[in-house]
Amino acid sequence: MPAAPPAPLDLAFADLDVGTRYKLMSGLVIPRPIALVTSVGRDGVTNAAPFSYFNVFSEDPPLVVLGLQARADGGPKDTARNIRATGEFVVNLVDEALAEGMNVCAVDFPPEEGEIDAAGLTLAPSSSVAPARIEEAPVAFECKVNVVLAFNAKRDLVVGEVLHVHARPGIVEPGTFRVDTDAYRPIGRFFGNFYSYQRELFQLKRETHAEWRERRGGEG
Repeated sequence: MPAAPPAPLDLAFADLDVGTRYKLMSGLVIPRPIALVTSVGRDGVTNAAPFSYFNVFSEDPPLVVLGLQARADGGPKDTARNIRATGEFVVNLVDEALAEGMNVCAVDFPPEEGEIDAAGLTLAPSSSVAPARIEEAPVAFECKVNVVLAFNAKRDLVVGEVLHVHARPGIVEPGTFRVDTDAYRPIGRFFGNFYSYQRELFQLKRETHAEWRERRGGEG
């Protein structure tokens, strides 16, 4: 007699510890875009840190969302502190060439060592905000804070309005504003130490109801 097929996973998140929730959410919602965020503190020092709890939210108004977590000791990370203090930040998107530099920016350097210099990255002036952007980034969105939602002492959700965009030549076609993904080559975050290339694409045309019925021979 053949063995019964395994039962599907069926779990209430309230019954799970925080570590298990993280493993499931970060392992199943993949790939995630990566924001290498630059911000500046009241002391004028520029900080850079990568975040994959990030995405676009709206085009009218043009908004991005960024999930920020506190340090292990419960204190705010530099990015969260800077954004709350100044209300500005830059989302530098990450391509294949920037992957190693992005990873260096995740190192917990002591205050006397800067992650930007350690990563060999170059700062370039922004057009609409005080924080500099990263010159090596293929795309950068200059943002001002729309709202910061504090869900608890360890989690902030930052909603930022995009004021300005920079893109490396060849990525965005002038006039049509179409994006050349072969020139862009972004990477995505998976789980643990794993990342993904975004080189293979496939198309699915969005159909009207009439087109869907016609494809089914008038049925439906």
